[in-house]
Amino acid sequence: MAEILIATNGYKETRNAIEYGIWLARTLRTKVTLLGVTEKLSPAAIDDHHPLEDIFEEAVGLFQERGVEYRLEVQNGEAEQVIPQKANSGDFIVVVSPLGRPSLRRWLTGRSIRPLMERVRVPILYVPQMRLPVRKMLVSIGGLEYAESAESLAFQIGTACQADAAILHVIPPTDLDYPSAREVRAHAKDLLETDTLPGRSLRKGLELAQKAGLNARAVIRQGDVVEQILAEIKEGNYDLVCMGSPYSAHSLRQLYAPNVTAEVAEAGLCPVLTARYKPVGRD
Repeated sequence: MAEILIATNGYKETRNAIEYGIWLARTLRTKVTLLGVTEKLSPAAIDDHHPLEDIFEEAVGLFQERGVEYRLEVQNGEAEQVIPQKANSGDFIVVVSPLGRPSLRRWLTGRSIRPLMERVRVPILYVPQMRLPVRKMLVSIGGLEYAESAESLAFQIGTACQADAAILHVIPPTDLDYPSAREVRAHAKDLLETDTLPGRSLRKGLELAQKAGLNARAVIRQGDVVEQILAEIKEGNYDLVCMGSPYSAHSLRQLYAPNVTAEVAEAGLCPVLTARYKPVGRD
């Protein structure tokens, strides 16, 4: 079982990651490493009171109170560099929250989840707000193979906390008029019964969820992919969203395709779990 790596740079909102990471560790019955990143540490500030001290003190109290096995680690540097280095060194599920970046930096480069998704090879659970316990989860598979790792981990979490699961496919608008696209659009209401790639993916997802003992259903929407996922999150009042990572693929598509998972995460409606596709038999 992967261990939980909770990351904090001392920013107050990272307390959400700590609270959620503790819940996840207890749910999956695994250990926690709390990684504190001291950013922009100057020699003159060595004796100053760092915000990490308060957060670590609170976290240790919660670990002990809730019976979670833990270890503490502190590293200097930029969080977007330090977190991936640590995460990629072991078998982890990384739990992070917003790192308190200035609004100008967010406007120019997006929230910290974007560079973390690009650099972290293990699963990431981004927690912009608390939604516990997890009673309803949305699994957005997009009809693509690279969502399978996120789907599998989502069902593992869902089984442990007895959550209901909705498996979502969004049919995007397209100007291309080729046979498979026409068939998907024509069978939007009964897509689950078709032999299209989305139809097969939905059936496979439902089968895996049901084998895991989950109460699962398929949801099909049409329109802009990000807008439809966000609309489903709001209307369904989900506690957790699980999506694949575009960095599972190794192609030029990454250079021009929108990062749907990052856009959904940045909306901050609920925690988002993302995992890269890992073929069976590969490390």
